[in-house]
Amino acid sequence: LDPDRDVQLRVVAPPEMVANLRSGNFDGFLGPDPINQRAVYDGVGFLHILSREIWDGHPCCSFGIGREVAQSAPNTYHAMLRAIVDATAYATKPENRKEIAAAIAPANYLNQPEVVVQQVLTGTIADGHGTVRRVPDRVSFAPMPWDSFAIWILTQMKRWGQIRGDVDYAGIARQVYLATDAERAMREAGLDPARATGRTIVVMGRAFDPAKPEDYVNAFAIRRS
Repeated sequence: LDPDRDVQLRVVAPPEMVANLRSGNFDGFLGPDPINQRAVYDGVGFLHILSREIWDGHPCCSFGIGREVAQSAPNTYHAMLRAIVDATAYATKPENRKEIAAAIAPANYLNQPEVVVQQVLTGTIADGHGTVRRVPDRVSFAPMPWDSFAIWILTQMKRWGQIRGDVDYAGIARQVYLATDAERAMREAGLDPARATGRTIVVMGRAFDPAKPEDYVNAFAIRRS
């Protein structure tokens, strides 16, 4: 499928996705947990595919901060990183998932039924087809911003014409992702960042080599670059 020609893509805020699906304003959505599970809970949709089945271990939510803030308030910046690392370590343990679901389901956070959030975090899920699936690693947590993730995202920006010309993929990744800061916070928390050149990336069965980003871009038959 050519996303510019074969389908119509619309940007919709996650809290509005289920209502739009219910009213027939669109045919389906790619949305963050637990919005997709809420569509099943409300009986207006089903799970076609989980994003981990497209790219297992893909990056998702991120913590972003302006360079000037990090430089002017380094202690605050690092404390925030440590908080994310600590929360990630806690959320990684399956035995903590139900407690987390109860904490983040209320209106001041996700505003979702607790059972919906619990299904997502524990991986015991109704799929909307009358089947209960068990996918314990449906959601995973890792605070390490691998440079290879940034490079892959940049290849897609190049592929679709959002950036043009020569791109310093590795340089931009290092400058934006600040992986060394995350490594420091992880070590201080007693965690092993296990940093190498990056994690193995396979997207829809296609392996990605972060050392050869242009080859990856040019390998797609459908592109705008």
